Amino acid sequence: MAKPIVAIVGRPNVGKSTLVNRIAHTSDAIVHETRGVTRDRSYHEADWNGVDFILIDTGGIEMSDDDHFQESIRDQAFMATEEADVVIFLVDGTTGSTADDDNVARILLKSNKPVLLAVNKLDNPDDESALWDYYSLGLGDPYPISAVHGHGTGDLLDEVVKNLPQIIDEEVDDESISVAIIGRPNAGKSSLTNKLTGKDRSIVSDIAGTTRDAIDTIVEKDGQSYKIIDTAGLRRKSQISDDIEYYGFVRSMRAIDRADVALLVVDATVGITDQDQRVAGLADDRGCALIILLNKWDLLDTPEQRDDIVSRIEEQFSFVLYAPVIRISALTGRSIHRIWDAIDYVEENRSQKISTSKLNKLLSELREFGHTVTKGTRRLRIHYMTQTDTNPPEFTFFANHPDLVDQNYKRYLENRLRETFDLMGTPIRMKFRKKD
Repeated sequence: MAKPIVAIVGRPNVGKSTLVNRIAHTSDAIVHETRGVTRDRSYHEADWNGVDFILIDTGGIEMSDDDHFQESIRDQAFMATEEADVVIFLVDGTTGSTADDDNVARILLKSNKPVLLAVNKLDNPDDESALWDYYSLGLGDPYPISAVHGHGTGDLLDEVVKNLPQIIDEEVDDESISVAIIGRPNAGKSSLTNKLTGKDRSIVSDIAGTTRDAIDTIVEKDGQSYKIIDTAGLRRKSQISDDIEYYGFVRSMRAIDRADVALLVVDATVGITDQDQRVAGLADDRGCALIILLNKWDLLDTPEQRDDIVSRIEEQFSFVLYAPVIRISALTGRSIHRIWDAIDYVEENRSQKISTSKLNKLLSELREFGHTVTKGTRRLRIHYMTQTDTNPPEFTFFANHPDLVDQNYKRYLENRLRETFDLMGTPIRMKFRKKD
């Protein structure tokens, strides 16, 4: 299921990245004394008392336009607020309330989102005298915290979790296949959704990111039910920017959490972008079956252009070479019919159960003809294997020295599994356990 989102917003240098690192138990967010270091957003997985959520760190908000980055940073922070289920507005307890704090508070009050006011840098938890100045912001009782030392963060997170929406299992037929349409803005996701659903449920526009929210549509075809999740970008009439690309990625992340199959729409006229690679990796990471759709194929004029994009697929998507590739035109409908069969095919592979006897027959062949792994006097020997999960398939290998298994040997095993069994379209998981 898709995880709720918590955004941390506030002026530069109030401690947002430090608080992110504290909550997410990471040091990924950049922390620096220089004002405005965090110009981009970053997302982190976090949990509190068993509740999982996504934490978004944002650039500092300043209402003046002195810095040419400021308009972009403000947009990023406000877009984070649009995406979020809960907003933490962080202020600096050592400076008092500022005009920028007041302006941001007025905007947040209009967001209709739960906004929690956290006053940072209060290293003495017993001294709450600095809090009184912040009641004027109109955001209710402020939470005194120290992001550096952790004081008060537990009480803040208790309130965050209390305000997060409950994740409820969707009442969709268990036989329904959930399909997320993912990819960069303007790649043709909305046009594809319209073709697959047979109705103009999504806005089709040449402006990147014209669909504000994910749109779910149930489609019945040949007795099979499909839930189509359109993740086109923001309803925001502006040029393609890092902001929109980033939130397209956040939406893809949330959609993949809910999906069985991901359709990665790649604009063949643009080529494979970093974002295409990121969302493909995300689908692989989260165990989602994957199909790569080369959209706008009809707009490639020469055989050289077509050969180039195909070779780039093999190079830049080397980590998901198991994904079938279909060349389509979402606008004209070219090869759209092939997508349905591909969805059924990869989902069947993702949910299949391979018998232990077949797996161990393969293992016997590997023992006889496969390469060996040794370290000093120790030699790896895999005694037997079995499939321990589906969606995606997970295989557990019982070995004498599982610590000898390295990435090269894992790739070797995966390749042999894929050569022997039909695992097209699905990632697989491998675990190694000790067996004397």
